[in-house]
Order: sequence, then C-alpha cells, then structure tokens
Amino acid sequence: MDIKDIQPLTESIRSEIARAIIGQDDSVELMLIAMLAGGHILLEGAPGTAKTFLTQCFAQATSLKFGRVQFTPDLMPGDILGTNLFDFQTSKFSLVKGPIFTDMLLADEINRTPPKTQAALLEAMQERQVTIDGTRHDLGQRFMVVATQNPIEQQGTYPLPEAQLDRFLFKHILSYPNLEEELQIVSQHGAISGTQTAKTYGVKSVVTRAKIDKAVAAVANVKLTEEVIAYVVNLVRATRESMSFVTGASPRAGVMLAAAARAKAAMDGRDFVIPDDVKHIALPALRHRTILSPAAEIEGRTADEQIEEVIAQTAAPR
Repeated sequence: MDIKDIQPLTESIRSEIARAIIGQDDSVELMLIAMLAGGHILLEGAPGTAKTFLTQCFAQATSLKFGRVQFTPDLMPGDILGTNLFDFQTSKFSLVKGPIFTDMLLADEINRTPPKTQAALLEAMQERQVTIDGTRHDLGQRFMVVATQNPIEQQGTYPLPEAQLDRFLFKHILSYPNLEEELQIVSQHGAISGTQTAKTYGVKSVVTRAKIDKAVAAVANVKLTEEVIAYVVNLVRATRESMSFVTGASPRAGVMLAAAARAKAAMDGRDFVIPDDVKHIALPALRHRTILSPAAEIEGRTADEQIEEVIAQTAAPR
C-alpha cells in the first residue's frame, strides 16, 4: 500500500462511523492515528458523551475484533487475562482466555478498579503479550486498548498509576456536542427504541484486517527529518525543564509522538512529517504525562494551559 492510499482508507472509516456518531471528528481522528501508530488511547468525558458507542462503531468499521471489560472495584487480573483450569478428562491444564485476547479492548471506566488490576494491562500495552502462569501468550500487533473514564464522579475511583498513563499514546478529553449536533443526536437516536448498536445504524466493515496491516507498514516509511526529530525532543524536554511541572514527559513520549506524527502526515496524504503534524497532536500526547507543581496548582493553572504554553514557546523548524 502506498501513502496516497491511506487518506481514502481513513476517510472511508470516518464516513462509516458518521452513520452512527454525530460530531466527535477529533475523537475519530485521534483513534485513527493511534491505530496507525500502534498506540492506545484514553478517552475522558462526562457520562453520555458516546465514549463506549464510539469505540464499538470504530471496531465495527475497521473489522477489528472487539472485546469489552467493565472495570469494577472487585475486578481481578484473572478476569481480564484469563486463567488455567484443570481438565479432568485430559488430566491437563488448559487456558480459558480472558477478554484481553482481542484486537480492540474497551477498558470501560478503567479508574474504577484498584491499581493491582489496572497493572494487568501493563505488559499487554507495552509488549502486546500477556504472561499467565509463566507462559507468554501473544496478543497480535493490532492489539489496542481504548480506555474510558469519567472525570466528574470521584467516589469509588482510583487514580491511574503514572506507568500506566505513560503507555497511552493519547489522552483525549471529549466535550459536549454543540447545539446543532445535539439537536441532530436527539432527532436521530431518539427515534430508535431498544438497544442501539453499531449495526442498528448500518455501520459495516469498510476495510479488512490485511489492509490495516499494510497501512501501518506504509506509515512506518513516512519520512521524519532530523529537524523534526529535534523539535519533538525539544518539546518533550521542555516539559521536564518547565517550573510548572514536577514531572515532565518521558523519552517514551517522544518516541510515541514521532510515530503519531507519521500517521497524521499519512492521513493528510504526505510521505513526510511537518512541524504542524507534531503541534496538532502534542497536547493529547503530553497532557497525561505531566504533573503540575503545587505552585502552579495554587495559581489555578491547568496542565493543558502549561503544555500549550510550552508548545508556543518551543521554536519549530522552518
């Protein structure tokens, strides 16, 4: 597959998702970038902003096998990974696979389970494999975690560990729809009673798994010049040097930001990355990898404001 084929491929996915999802163009774009860059995404938004439904429609349109885990306080690692059970007929242990054995895993309300269970995803997100009773099991190169969390309700929630947050390529904050979009949502979705799924709205698979594999391979060949690499590194280092942050972004953030910039360039029909590609995705790629200093919090600053300031102050190559 050539780079020129990626733009129409992603546009077909967007159009198919739009059958059921009204608005959320930025959410779909970041999910497409994450898929092409081999990353994971954390969606944060108030209840009713279609986080779960969006993920279901995305999986349906891309032919990715979909799995879902509802994270709860009593969820155990084995509930996600699976477990070895003894088969009395064969006198052997056999693996009963958990929902993590899929392409796209929806970790719904991920912050409702304790860190011990959250940690079950660390190996899977980094290495795309899981280890059960000492045996490693491959999850496949298309394995992708889409996690959701509700920023409003804090009772019964657990903050995600920094090691877990750093494994997400993006943290995207979903906003409420505008007036026109909300009128359309109520008109379209309110006319259908009962359970609403991607298939209810006619969302079909428009690309094959093989095409996605070829697209990912093509994205890896997008050119990244030394000047743009230096720009990515300078952005990441600037978060660590800023007095507004106790902790800045890690070197992994730079690697993932560069990979995502390649995907963004390919989706725009280019075989080379420009600084604007990096700028476009820098905020969702960095916001969850920084911790504000107490002084900045007292002054009422937010991480997003400080990252936008870092982006504005970091010179981009011409």
